[in-house]
Formats: sequence, structure tokens, C-alpha cells
Amino acid sequence: MKEPKKWVQLKVTCNARDTDLVSGVMSMVDNGLMIEDYSDVESIINGVYGELIDESILNADRSVASVSVFVPLVKSPAESEAFIRKQLDETGIRYTVEHIGVSEEDWADSWKQYYKPIKTGKRLVIVPLWESYKPKDGETVVLMDPGMAFGTGTHETTRLCASLLESYISPGCKVLDVGCGSGILAISASKLGAGSCFACDIDPVAVKVARENADINSTPNVTCAVSDLLKHVPAAEGGYDVVVANIVADIIIRMSPDVGRFMSENGILIVSGIIDVRAAEVTDVLRSDGFIVETERYENGWYAAALKKGRCSQKEK
Repeated sequence: MKEPKKWVQLKVTCNARDTDLVSGVMSMVDNGLMIEDYSDVESIINGVYGELIDESILNADRSVASVSVFVPLVKSPAESEAFIRKQLDETGIRYTVEHIGVSEEDWADSWKQYYKPIKTGKRLVIVPLWESYKPKDGETVVLMDPGMAFGTGTHETTRLCASLLESYISPGCKVLDVGCGSGILAISASKLGAGSCFACDIDPVAVKVARENADINSTPNVTCAVSDLLKHVPAAEGGYDVVVANIVADIIIRMSPDVGRFMSENGILIVSGIIDVRAAEVTDVLRSDGFIVETERYENGWYAAALKKGRCSQKEK
């Protein structure tokens, strides 16, 4: 008999006023959300059915709400949680995350049995540290132990960015990875021949994981540091040749006016973390800041693009 599918409930608790924002982020994982929001219960209490309301609801904190998504173990709930945390951290709101359905001691390892080597493009193969893999001719292996940082190669946005890196990394080029998560993209760039890679993330845990993965892959030219977007990014002589930002639409829009000054004259900006319905909104802003769309790719409702820096961006005029 076929084993029943096992699910994990990822529950985000937040201020009730942030429910829509949290729901938007959670819907990037799956559209089947469960929302617990008691902020409007007052209108029901005063209505005809008020006396039928359960006492636990009557006593609930109406300033707090929660949004849950249910993730099958085969889809790597740890990756989904890391993705949710990454998106919410960028918004700056206060929240907590709990996972229900897997014991705490099994949480970190429960999904590993489903995480297998993944080919993200023509050359790159992302291989879990605990798996053995013999590369075929022409393949470049990137070893990953993501821990609780986003970036194993299972998410569409990571695969899209990795495949674009294959097209735009040239030997010896300088790379900046903004919002690096596990470090997967900076390490991939290094393995593809980049001369130096600076990887940064707002989350110190992600930066720690990225450093460990850089060591695992013997990529000493990958430097990892904590930074709120571009705030602590060092200037590179002549500018970065490739900047990759696999984050979220609103944050890409926010950094659009400033990222050009970190780039070389003909630098390439690779962006993802963008749901397809917001692709035009993001690219319109980037175009207004002097970028030219060169390549666009879609996968399962997600969008990624590679844009060339124009000779004169708005910021430099």
C-alpha cells in the first residue's frame, strides 16, 4: 500500500495589520492558506450569531493574526521556511514562525531524504553534502549543506538565477550576490570561473551558513558578510561585473536606483524572487533607472531576468 503523504504546517504569527503582507509571502509557497485573524470579531459578537461564538475566540488577542501554509515533506519544508523568513526579514516586520507536524529534533533532517542532486542549467549540478555524485563530462558540482538558510537549488528562483549565471559569468569577473542565503549563487559563480565574489545577507545565520558552504566547496574567493542590501557592500575596482539579487520584488525596486553605481560600465544585473504577475512592474522600474532587459525566464509562476547596465543610468545623470 502506498505510504500516505506527510505534511508540515508552517505557521507565521504577526501583528494583525500585517496579515495581508504575510499572506502574500506565504502564497509564494502555496496558495492554500489558513488565516486566523480575530481583528473583526467585534462585529460578529454584536450580530445575531454572537452568542454562538466559542469562548476561546472571544478571549483571543485581536491584535495578533497567524497565517499557515501546509508543505509536503517531499517539497522540503525547511527550504520553504527559510524562503518565508528571507522574504519577511526584508520587509522589516515582526513575526514568529513555528512548524507543526514534525518533531523539533527531526526538523532539520526530515527533508534531507528528498533532497537529491539537481541540475540547474547546462553545467551546474547542486549536490547535497550527504549525497555522492559522479559528475559527467562538462558538469560543475556545487556542494550544499543549507541548514536553515534559503538556497538548495530546489526552489525555482534559485534554479533560474543559477542558469543565468552560466550565461553571464566570464573568467576572472567580479560578482556581488545580494541576499545570498546559503551562498549557493556566489559559490556557483566562483565555480564557473569568477575571480572574486562578495556575498551578503541581512541574516547573520545565513551568512554563517554561506561561509561554511564556501569552505566546503574550497572557494576562498567567496567573501561573506552581513549587510542590509547594499549598505555595507565594498566598492570593487572598476565595479562588479555581475550582480545577482534573488530576493523579492519590492526590495529589488527599492535597490534599483542605487545598484548601478556598484557595477562596471557594461555590468549585468540578474534578479529573481519575483512572481510572474509583478515582472513588468519590476522591469519598468529597472528600465527607468537605466537598465536594459537582455534575457527573461519563467518557471512555475516565477520570473527571472538578466539586465545590462546602460551607459547612463538615472542615478548618474
